[in-house]
Amino acid sequence: MYYKGVYHLFYQYNPKGAVWGNIVWAHAVSTDLVDWVMLPPAIYPTAPFDVNGCWSGSATVLPDGTPVIMYTGIDGENRQVQNVAYPKDLSDPYLREWVKPDYNPVIAPGPGMNATAFRDPTTAWQGPDGLWRLVIGTKDNHRGLAMLYRSRDFKRWAPARRALHSGDTGMWECPDFYPVNSAGVGVSGSGGRKHVLKVSLDLTRFEYYTFGEYDDATDTYVPDAAIADGNDGLRYDYGNFYASKTFLDTAKQRRILWGWANESDSTADDLRKGWAGVQAVPRKVWLAPDGKQLVQWPVAEIESLRGNHVNVTDTLVKAGQHFEVSGLASPAQADVEAAFQVMDLDKAEPFDPAWRGADAETVCAARGAEAKGGVGPFGLWVLASDDLKERTAVFFRVFKGGGGGDGGKHVVLMCNDPSMSSHADNLYKPTFAGFVDVEVAQTGGKIPLRTLIDHSVVESFGAHGKTCILSRVYPTKAVGDKARLYVFNNGESDVKVTHLNAYEMRSAKITADVK
Repeated sequence: MYYKGVYHLFYQYNPKGAVWGNIVWAHAVSTDLVDWVMLPPAIYPTAPFDVNGCWSGSATVLPDGTPVIMYTGIDGENRQVQNVAYPKDLSDPYLREWVKPDYNPVIAPGPGMNATAFRDPTTAWQGPDGLWRLVIGTKDNHRGLAMLYRSRDFKRWAPARRALHSGDTGMWECPDFYPVNSAGVGVSGSGGRKHVLKVSLDLTRFEYYTFGEYDDATDTYVPDAAIADGNDGLRYDYGNFYASKTFLDTAKQRRILWGWANESDSTADDLRKGWAGVQAVPRKVWLAPDGKQLVQWPVAEIESLRGNHVNVTDTLVKAGQHFEVSGLASPAQADVEAAFQVMDLDKAEPFDPAWRGADAETVCAARGAEAKGGVGPFGLWVLASDDLKERTAVFFRVFKGGGGGDGGKHVVLMCNDPSMSSHADNLYKPTFAGFVDVEVAQTGGKIPLRTLIDHSVVESFGAHGKTCILSRVYPTKAVGDKARLYVFNNGESDVKVTHLNAYEMRSAKITADVK
């Protein structure tokens, strides 16, 4: 949340080790979303209503300016109940201490509800009738539910007669419900406003979102008919990105998205290094101008970390060629913005009709970075070793559309392929992929790509943030100043790098609290 000039990030944390358990609300503050001060935990088990853990939730700033946290506590019977906490001292700019009223829990699972699957309350909003509303994730057998609750005073809450939305996808965790428009904020009365409902799927560990019309008089939400609503729905990120949460940044009138990237190495590795899990770089999120999806981009403040940079312009990469982008002291910590231009779209292979019902990941697994194609694979090899035996590929492929739902236009596939990312054992190295909604014939064959490289994190944004993919990789040779950055083209069509700017990135300042 943003409160009186300070950004607050609360996150699920185990103070006793780099494994899941003993969950508290850790707390960090920043004035710029880049440099952070780490504070003592804000909320930790102290009472019967959260004795077995303080799980996820949200912050809401009340009309009088008071922030309140609503979180899921695990009580003595291992039921999931919703509790509130308030700052102890509003004059403390960091809001270090939080107080839990004795009247907690404020929402308990009702009769017939699954008390072990009832969690993660959203930020609350006030309707025109003055009532507060929020959504809690739960399930009924295999059906995920976004349950709506209302309150007049933030203390006594009552369930609505029907769920805000549901889906046959298993438990819905970490729901998020918010207004958005093409400027990002979606304030009441603004043009082109939609409401977004995002859910995290406990069964698959992916998220998806829909958007559509929310009627605050009847508390009904109807997703736009053109949007898939289920496992094949739109995602913020087609990679390692889960339990995400947005907040409204009132200072800059933008909506900011946080997402968690879990480790892909072994528990033993995590214990040895002493930490597990990172937050992705915060992203601004808004509705695409065509109204077909959300778009994301790293917050502009991240660019304050940019240092020395190298530039490549109008460089042709012929079939089967690659070249090194040299001149960076350490490409293991870099921000790369590039645009690629396909020189001969006629060389695009037909999109296999058998792939039409498949997801992008299946297609990319079948046609990885080493599988030569007509147009692509082309893109970047990041965190590459001198001998190229370790490398992570971030790339595009372009296929000829086969009619059907794509109307015959080209199909653009974006992939992160970490299959050669490391010599280490016991790593999970999934290929991640998403289709990119770009009419490449109308852009003159151009597709832009931005990739943030941060040692074990590779975070990529295709077509100005239409398709985003985060991977975790653990090279053993391509580490620090031994890492290299390359452009490659394994397709038949030549590809031109119309421009590429690669920046060294300084480290953010992460400091301990000094009170």
